[in-house]
Amino acid sequence: MQKIMIVEDDSKIAVLLKTYIEKYGCRVHVVSDFDHVLNDFHTYQPDLVLLDINLPSFDGFYWCRQIRKDSICPVLFISARDGEMDQVMALENGGDDYITKPFYYEVVMAKIRSHLRRAYGEYASKTEERVVEAGGMKLYPERMELQLNGKMTMLTNKEAAIIDLLIERHPRVASREALLEKLWDDQAYVDENTLNVNMARVRKKLQELGAKDAVETVRGAGYRLHIPEGEEK
Repeated sequence: MQKIMIVEDDSKIAVLLKTYIEKYGCRVHVVSDFDHVLNDFHTYQPDLVLLDINLPSFDGFYWCRQIRKDSICPVLFISARDGEMDQVMALENGGDDYITKPFYYEVVMAKIRSHLRRAYGEYASKTEERVVEAGGMKLYPERMELQLNGKMTMLTNKEAAIIDLLIERHPRVASREALLEKLWDDQAYVDENTLNVNMARVRKKLQELGAKDAVETVRGAGYRLHIPEGEEK
């Protein structure tokens, strides 16, 4: 039974979300102490977090950063703030998705189930771990790890999915359409800027591993993984 943690200071919304999600067989914990959200996270160890932005004491961006220090579990922001920069900040602070209030509970549940599938390998091989390679780069999609130049970094779900497709298409271009299709089940809910933000995060992770300019933007087409000369096997 998968565990969901709700961090929402509007008790009415929190209870309605809890009631709806539990209908689908999930266990749900609603946070009540907003000064110690991380304590609840460590105690409950959820498989996914629904996180509001406007919270007492510290906002949702802060708590998402704290969660990201210890975990790569999916974090879905839920907020009445519908500005583009709020969505960008949510992703840049480690969020995996952004749902604007008022929302349809069916959409929230669909997104929850989608992220749980991607995070915990419903579609992954059950017999042998998949490893995706290009040059000296190794991606372990199921544990969301990327290794390069003897270094390792942890990835979010979307970062791993982007790198997975870039490696799969290498040395060809991965189109924006293909990336959107891989990242989201329903492109109708995707802001075009969301892909840009996630791609910037991927570039930053690769740069931290010593692969500067590893992702090339092909204007009007998409993105191509660049393996520096001498690294190609």
